[in-house]
Amino acid sequence: NGGGGTAGAKPAPLPPTPPAPQSARADAMRLLFGAGGIYAAFLYYGSLQEDVFRYTSKDGTSFDQAWYLQFLEAMANVCVGFVGMKVAGSTKNIPQKFFIISGASQVSSKAFTSLSLARGLSFPVATLAKSGKMAPVMAGQLLLGGASYSTREYLQVAAIIGGTAILSMGKKKGGTSTSTPTGIMFILLSLFMDGVTAGVQKRLKADLGKVGVQPKPYDFMFWTNLYMMCVALLIAVILGEVSSGMAYCSANPEIFSLIVKFSVCSAIGQSFIFYTVATFDPLVCSTVTTTRKIFSVLLSIFTKGHNLSSSGWAGISLSIGGILSEIQAKYSASRARHYKSKVSM
Repeated sequence: NGGGGTAGAKPAPLPPTPPAPQSARADAMRLLFGAGGIYAAFLYYGSLQEDVFRYTSKDGTSFDQAWYLQFLEAMANVCVGFVGMKVAGSTKNIPQKFFIISGASQVSSKAFTSLSLARGLSFPVATLAKSGKMAPVMAGQLLLGGASYSTREYLQVAAIIGGTAILSMGKKKGGTSTSTPTGIMFILLSLFMDGVTAGVQKRLKADLGKVGVQPKPYDFMFWTNLYMMCVALLIAVILGEVSSGMAYCSANPEIFSLIVKFSVCSAIGQSFIFYTVATFDPLVCSTVTTTRKIFSVLLSIFTKGHNLSSSGWAGISLSIGGILSEIQAKYSASRARHYKSKVSM
């Protein structure tokens, strides 16, 4: 019986198996595919958006039917979202209330951004300003949600907003301003709607959790853009933009070509975003989309003839510093949570 104790002893645990090199390479290829798709689609998307609102026809008129443009863009996303739902499957009994509100606030934000460009705000200023959307989100959480933020988070937002303000108030080398009061007003309205959207989406997640429904990525794409399309169409009809927009595109086929490519890029880019979120985690996707904005600004400056003064470059550098600091802070927080969860196990 002396050997019974030895026979009953638990064997020493085996060391964890290291990840296979093939798996790491496969992840790298998937990230390259997702990030590459986002960069390609949205860099071209931003360039096309700027071209649409800088276009001048032979009679000297410009395209300013922002709500009609948003209707066409949302329609392209609805089509891709519908196909995606048919291929990947859809979720039944999704509560629609907050999808409606979220769709209305998102399309308003996008339309106000387009109107800021149509009213003379430069694309670099508008894009950097949109990178500071955390400011209205923080304000809403502080006023309504009782949230608290670190000094670093306040400084990051201040750097993005301050840099954008320096750029918008600065002059080009030729002495002309890079912004207009009306353009600034519309970009501020766009940021306000971003804050509304963030609050609504938080409520939407809570609402979905209560009923035990977990929509798939293409459910979000289809339903959100369906309501965006309906709201944009309603406002475009009220403002007379459908008839005037169609007439302008008919008289200027080259701008209609830009709008079609702009809408297709939006739908393709959204699909790559959903792919990246589903394959990795939202932080990876957020990093890709945020850094894409930096490259969009630089691409616009170097390819669209924005001759910035030294103060303009200082403003851009300050904003980009704030954006990169925000990304680094998110990654540090993510790694800390991951380490904490491993220790607790």
